[in-house]
Amino acid sequence: MKIAIPTANGRLCMHFGHCEQFAVVEVDPGSKAIVGTTYLVPPAHEPGVLPRWLREQGADVIIAAGMGQRAQSLFAQSGVKVVVGAPAEKPEDVVAAYLAGTLEVGQNICDH
Repeated sequence: MKIAIPTANGRLCMHFGHCEQFAVVEVDPGSKAIVGTTYLVPPAHEPGVLPRWLREQGADVIIAAGMGQRAQSLFAQSGVKVVVGAPAEKPEDVVAAYLAGTLEVGQNICDH
């Protein structure tokens, strides 16, 4: 399983479409252990580009602080689970909390 997280300065970026990189964290779903993390530079932010690109990278889950409704809809159409309202922590810490069922999420900070 691959979990993608938008990042800036080594932490979850508060806005999905304006991140520096995506941390793609590979997880063994059976043991819920992190196998490795790859950082990828996304293509230019244009409507609809990032959901398609992340799916091409094999993402199964996206964890973000804020994400627009269109992007969420595009992910849903391709079977990618979206979690919004996540805190600005290190990607591995966010994934570990998600896998443990202890990730505390708040409101989607994106208003478009």
